[in-house]
Amino acid sequence: MLDLPSVGTDPTKIDFAKLPRLNGQHAVISRGDDAWKFRLHNYLAHFDGKFWCIWSHGPVIEDKATQHVRFATSRDGLHWNDAQQLTPPPPKGCGYIARGLWIRNGQLLALASLFEAPSAFGGRLELHAFAWDKETTKWRHAGLVMDDAINNFPPKKLPTGDWMMSRRDHRHNVSMLIGGVKSLSKWRVIPVASHQLPDGGRPEEPFWWALRDGNLVGLFRDNADSNRLYRAFSTDSGQSWTTPVRTNFPDARSKFNALRTSRGYWVLVSNPNPAGRNPLCLSTSDDGLVFTRMAALRIPSKRGDTLQYPHVIEHERRLYIAFSRNKTAIEVLTIELDEVNHLRK
Repeated sequence: MLDLPSVGTDPTKIDFAKLPRLNGQHAVISRGDDAWKFRLHNYLAHFDGKFWCIWSHGPVIEDKATQHVRFATSRDGLHWNDAQQLTPPPPKGCGYIARGLWIRNGQLLALASLFEAPSAFGGRLELHAFAWDKETTKWRHAGLVMDDAINNFPPKKLPTGDWMMSRRDHRHNVSMLIGGVKSLSKWRVIPVASHQLPDGGRPEEPFWWALRDGNLVGLFRDNADSNRLYRAFSTDSGQSWTTPVRTNFPDARSKFNALRTSRGYWVLVSNPNPAGRNPLCLSTSDDGLVFTRMAALRIPSKRGDTLQYPHVIEHERRLYIAFSRNKTAIEVLTIELDEVNHLRK
């Protein structure tokens, strides 16, 4: 999965301090305060002429009771209004985790999983949708999407016309949900992997994309000790998947995100240094299978800062990458695709 000009296929030879740097414009969306220190699980969308960002907002660290979802908007992706609460106060002993922004049939939906504290896994776990009402400028509860479910990113369209998103249940088992056309709650569950693979890997936080030939790639963080991403494939529009196998792409056991750009190549934003969640890097691939370029994102940071959980979208020939710093601030970096092209020469 990795083949760089400088080190070939051996990720242990990467000198992260000497990676090329990608320049962009940087801004803070929301910074922690004394009352609400925690911010993570950020997602972006462009809808109705504005950028939207949602994230998990909590008292101290993640997965504590009273955690909820907040949102902010921006006209240019760099200047953001004050954050407002999106989800209602959770039931006693529970919290919400932000799970993505989904544009479905021209409507903006925010997804959030309701969990039973002090962990997102092991107890109550429900994926809910909230719809933006432009007339009232409020979010309203649109319904339960799936019980015993936490997705990782919002649904994307399959060539079949169905939507598909990854899902973990309260036991960390990974599956895909296919449907979402007839109603928000109509899905078929396609098993992908148990929490423990035969080789000891523990696949988490899955993501998928389509290749040019229509086949699908599933990518997984490994919560064991391999410090590598795992990968699986589907040749039948997500109806079945190969067993995830370990790749040579390095990882700090952190969430990642990818997309195919309007110029035809794929970008993967991740923390590839096994030593920790800094730097945040962008890698590119011509075919969606092998990534042949890698650069660190030029983000101002101090020693000890962590930069994690990226979400990337493209709008008008620019990439917009939201991420969390130290799990206490939500920030964004915008990069022109022309800047990425320099990396690929």
